[in-house]
This record gives sequence, C-alpha cells and structure tokens, in this order.
Amino acid sequence: MSADWADLRNELRKHSEMGLTLPLWWRDDDATAQTPALDQLAQLADRSGLPVHIAVIPKPADSTLAQAVAERPCLIPLVHGWQHVSHSPQGAKKAEFGHPRAGAETELHDGLSRLRALFGPRLRPVFVPPWNRFDPAFAPVLARAGYTCLSTFLQRDARDAAPGIRQVNTHIDPINWRGDRGLVLVETLIGQTLQVLRDRRDGKADATEPLGLLTHHLVHTPGVWHFSERWLREMLDGGAVPTPPDQQGDPDEPS
Repeated sequence: MSADWADLRNELRKHSEMGLTLPLWWRDDDATAQTPALDQLAQLADRSGLPVHIAVIPKPADSTLAQAVAERPCLIPLVHGWQHVSHSPQGAKKAEFGHPRAGAETELHDGLSRLRALFGPRLRPVFVPPWNRFDPAFAPVLARAGYTCLSTFLQRDARDAAPGIRQVNTHIDPINWRGDRGLVLVETLIGQTLQVLRDRRDGKADATEPLGLLTHHLVHTPGVWHFSERWLREMLDGGAVPTPPDQQGDPDEPS
C-alpha cells in the first residue's frame, strides 16, 4: 500500500499542538459465532492495543461466541438489532428498526436480555441498529429497556438520541459496499479521515464524540485487514485516545 499518510500525520500533530483530545473507538458488526475471521479480528485488536466492540446479532448468537468473548478481553460485545432482518416498506432502504412496527419494542428488550444472559457483565448496553438506520421514535424505548447508548454511522447531530441515551457513531468504513466489497481507495479513506478531523478542529463537528472505525470481519478482504491495521496504528501513534462509547459521562448532564 503506497498511499501518502503525511497529511493525516500533520493533522494529528495540529490536534496535539492545540491541546485537543482525540477520542477513538472501533466497532465491528454482525458477529454471531466464533470463526477464523473473529480470531483474526481479536489478534488485530491485541496488536493495536485498541479493544474492538463487536456488534452481536442476538437471536442467532451462540455459545462459541460467548466463549471467545470470555477468553479475549479485547472483544467487547454490543447489541446489534434482534435478528438482522429488514422490515422496511417496499421500496425503502433496508432497516430492522427504521420504521414503526408491531413487535419492535419487544425485540429491543429481548435483544438486550438475551445477550446479557450470554455474556454477563462483559456486555455493554449499546444498541447498534442493522444497516445503521434507526427511527428516532424508538430512542425512548431504548432507555426503558436498559440501554445507555446508540451507535449508527457518520457524525452525530446531537450528543443524546433521547434522555439517558448517548449517541456515539462510527465515521470511517473501509469497505466498498456499492462496488466490489473490497477496499475503498486508501486515498479516499485518508481524505475522509482528514475531513472529520478538520471539522472537529474548526468547530464544525462535535470534537467530544469518539471517532469510530467501522469494520465487518466476516467479509474482509486482505486489503481491508491491512488498511484497518495501518489506520489504527496511525491514529494511535498520532495521539488518539481509546475511549469506549458508553463511557462518555452522564447522558443527562448538560452539553
């Protein structure tokens, strides 16, 4: 990979010189079982020194995944919908919790309950909606069910999705979903990262939100694995601070 990372390093240096803190986290979606790809994910997390928050699909999740989480402190489970099935109206983009429907509230409760039974205290009460689409009407339901955080994709519009529910998103996705599902051009990904950092430095975006890398271990190509490791190393070497999404203070405290 011959991309030039110099501009990103310079931007990270500016953050440091200005005394700006850059919180960082990593989310990986669609876990249900222990697989060779999950093992590779955990090994990368160990090498990088940054835990990976795995968004687990509750209904199909099995005991092999629970065992893997128990053995690997770098794997931190979150709740990824209920069964990752789209309930969108015909013609709408895929979403499991993107529209009001009967049974949705029960599934939100059941997802958290099932994964608490599977993972115990290792589970973090963070809800990750499949396809990153979420009807805001469900946010108060999350709070009643016992969640403390909601995570989707791109910069958040507000710090809280609802009273008691912090919004902490992901921002950089290296997979070319609309193309060959390989790696997005590295220059494009560096440019996206630079834009996020500059917006934070210039006050155009919330600099307190942890900057999130979004991956999907089950479909990674070698290029995606390589880029993810390099990106994490550049960010951490540049001064980014590992920051769990659900450790952002009290969601009810004033902004």
